[in-house]
Amino acid sequence: MASDSLCLVPPLVGVAASDGLAHSGRALTMALSPRDDSVAVYSRPIIQAPGNPAGQVEAGENHVYFASMQLAPSTERRNFVTDTWIAYTALREVSETEGALPHVAKGYAQAVRKMVRDYVNLTRVNWQETSKADVKPQFSSEHYRCLHTSFSLFEVLYLPDYDFTEVEEAQCGEEIMEWLNTHFIEPSTEEGVQLSSLEKPWEDENFWPYITRTTLRGLSEASVFFLNILTESHPSATLREFSARLTAHIRSQPRHHNHTLEKDMVRAWRRWVDEVKTMRIQLDHVPEDDRYDGYENWWDRLSQIVGILEGRQEVVRRVCAELGGDWKEVIAAWGVFVDPRLRRRRLQELAAMIFEEFPPDPTNHEDMIHASLFSGNLEEALEYASQLDTWLAAHLADTMKIVSILDSVVDDNDLSIRDRYVLQYAEYLRSDAALWRLTPSYFCSCGEIGKERADQVLLRVPLKPGRSGLEEPGLHKNAPERERSLGDTLREITEICHLYKREAVRRTICRIGAQLLVQQKQFAEAISFAASGEDWPGLGRIVDQILQEYIDHGPVVFARLVGKTIPFLEPLDMNGKGRVIFIRRLEFANRYAEFHQRRLSGDVTGAALDLIAMFEQDVVPNSWWAVVLCDSIELLQHGTLPFSSWEACLLMRKLEEIYLRTSQGSGDDYLPIITRIKAGGEKEALRQLQFVRLALTQYYARCAVLGVGGKDSYSVPRIVV
Repeated sequence: MASDSLCLVPPLVGVAASDGLAHSGRALTMALSPRDDSVAVYSRPIIQAPGNPAGQVEAGENHVYFASMQLAPSTERRNFVTDTWIAYTALREVSETEGALPHVAKGYAQAVRKMVRDYVNLTRVNWQETSKADVKPQFSSEHYRCLHTSFSLFEVLYLPDYDFTEVEEAQCGEEIMEWLNTHFIEPSTEEGVQLSSLEKPWEDENFWPYITRTTLRGLSEASVFFLNILTESHPSATLREFSARLTAHIRSQPRHHNHTLEKDMVRAWRRWVDEVKTMRIQLDHVPEDDRYDGYENWWDRLSQIVGILEGRQEVVRRVCAELGGDWKEVIAAWGVFVDPRLRRRRLQELAAMIFEEFPPDPTNHEDMIHASLFSGNLEEALEYASQLDTWLAAHLADTMKIVSILDSVVDDNDLSIRDRYVLQYAEYLRSDAALWRLTPSYFCSCGEIGKERADQVLLRVPLKPGRSGLEEPGLHKNAPERERSLGDTLREITEICHLYKREAVRRTICRIGAQLLVQQKQFAEAISFAASGEDWPGLGRIVDQILQEYIDHGPVVFARLVGKTIPFLEPLDMNGKGRVIFIRRLEFANRYAEFHQRRLSGDVTGAALDLIAMFEQDVVPNSWWAVVLCDSIELLQHGTLPFSSWEACLLMRKLEEIYLRTSQGSGDDYLPIITRIKAGGEKEALRQLQFVRLALTQYYARCAVLGVGGKDSYSVPRIVV
């Protein structure tokens, strides 16, 4: 959890030197990291000394310390927060899906209860695992036990097996007793085993306290076992008689789960209490001399047990005090013996009364959480839960909000109680950069403030290939980490942005990712992300980089790197305002790569068709006309006639337009690329085009002699460029 202070080792300023720091004209300062909750601590000048302008320090003079405000989760803790995040997202999905339905719907209540039970089970599993850990865990098993008891108590008190509108009227005594016996076991099993091994267990000083407490806790099997020993072996005939009758009463005590209707339970309870009171009358007539067995005043002990069964308030309180019980035990026994029809709406009143005699421990966060839940003071419970573990406060607050039992009033920052604790937990998750997948789900559920913080988390996810750093939720924890490409990380981030409707952030990340992909020469994916981010100028720069590959490395490398970009080109809107020029340039790069692929593979006819189609459809930028025309020389000199005479004329017109525009002073529009490739300036570029003119002249002559499109071939003098 968050630290109240940060200890720098070695200290930046010694304790005795703190006054001297101020006199030297320097002060400690800190800077918060925008990526996580870490801080940079350093000293800086606060006055301008002669010869040393303010803000300047000598090399080696200053030290910068990096520290975290939170203790980053260890492996065991990371597994816990990841597993519970799955339950959290499922619970949020249920609440949002069913949000339009009334919360009284039975199916909705059952779904919420199931997700909350996942929280309870996960805390129990982590409690058990940390208790068996070979190395000391970051959070002890006792810590997870407290989380388990607190969340399970919340489930018992506020999420019973009823519709949410029926919670206030639901009976709770037996459920509270079951929770108490599950999490705070008394008497211990070892004590029972030790007593059962004795020949005359009633002679042991712990015998009667053991039976009294098992009766108080509703542990009928343990009580009956030792009462049977008294019935069979105790020397007092009177005690044997009463222990037998007491055994019958304990076994026949009515339970709610044995009755479908409450009225049947009430009638059975009244008859049972009348029978116990009859036993009380008979017990009171036992002579004083017969109330001792030589070891103990068994009558007093038995009378206490009968008083508990009668439901006498003063007896329950006195017995709990004598046995060292606390307020939880009094409330549980009250709901089982004193008031079996105890409703949840009366718990607050009962708790207030019990606390006067059995106050909770203010130094124990767990005890104060439990007391606040019993008192119905949910805000106080969340405050103590936050001090114990911010995880507990966040998930309790979220669940309380979902079941509509938490105040929705917002503070001056437009934050509700629930949002305040969830934000606190999300900030804790930021201490571990590998948990970036989880953090946005918590932030984005907290209004605009949370969404803005989620944006900062997503914008600062490291876009570097390598280990994933965190197993994806749902994968086996022992599965080996796989290498992740930059594209994998980008797709995952954009999916999360889409999930939480962070469109502006998604576009920004796509634009940044496209630039990084270009650096890795992954042009196809770069095009996809640039288009997804609607970065049309960026798309144009990617195309320029693609074409630069041709200029730097020639057609072979160019064709291999560009590959097939058609899958990324087809979904693009060719008519969007302000984007047509960039998409047309992309289309040229793709078509030009296909042309060279066919040419290099020997498909002369297909290459010729591609070249003519690029000119006919006006795909080729003016600056590339000369380069494409030079590429046609090889096709023009081929033994077959891949171009028709009309197509040859088209190439000639393009060539003549270059000469004409160049003569008019527009050579920079038509010759910049070929001059870079041939590295000879405009004069050399025009000389290269002379070879194109000669090849076209020879080709046109062949067409005139042999017939357009003929398949005959003959030897033609080759033009060496």
